[in-house]
Amino acid sequence: MINSAKKSLIILTSHSTLGETGRKTGFYYEELATPYWKFIDAGYSVDIASINGGIAPADPSSIKSPDQQPKSVLRFLNDKNCIDKINATKSIKDIDSNGYQIVFLPGGHGTMWDFAQSISLATLLSNLYQNGTVLGSVCHGAAGLLNVKTADGIPIIKNRRINSFTEAEEKAVGLDKVVPFILETELKKHGAYFECATNFKPYVVADGRLITGQNPASSDLVASAILKAANHFYNKE
Repeated sequence: MINSAKKSLIILTSHSTLGETGRKTGFYYEELATPYWKFIDAGYSVDIASINGGIAPADPSSIKSPDQQPKSVLRFLNDKNCIDKINATKSIKDIDSNGYQIVFLPGGHGTMWDFAQSISLATLLSNLYQNGTVLGSVCHGAAGLLNVKTADGIPIIKNRRINSFTEAEEKAVGLDKVVPFILETELKKHGAYFECATNFKPYVVADGRLITGQNPASSDLVASAILKAANHFYNKE
């Protein structure tokens, strides 16, 4: 049963092209669906927004055959309410920065072209974090953290433990020359203490109200860590 007082927000990319490759990209389904259901099953309502609002593009590579698809993705794809949310996401410009206990940024390579570049996203996340929200990301979703500031104007990732899709993983998938920047490098430039596991292994870092996961395989663990942090800071369960 959803508790109306327990509110979460998931923010997706609106970018659908993979650089100059001619290939499609967007958000990565497992990184959306697994946390979505973890939050729902924990009693949270979940709003879904995107940079521009409207239809959020999914990375085609994250939609697999039913026998290979994570159960959370199958559950999401077979739920009309979920599909309706993806087809009519709220614009981040229309999101109120009050009332959310959890805000989560899934990855997918699309985020590399619009998360760090969006002043509106940086402003929204800064306000949410300053209001006490637990802020989480997985994989390339951490691009949205690069320009988020504390009330004193300091990057929230400075001197904080963090992780994301790594430079080694980017090279392994052959996209290190395609993405506009290497996320691991930029996080370090902003003063973060970057931690990671070996390629494509699940890994999560929790530093207070900032929770980050490394790759799609980390989606379940990062959602659990976010719920644990929310329970600590809000619900005291």
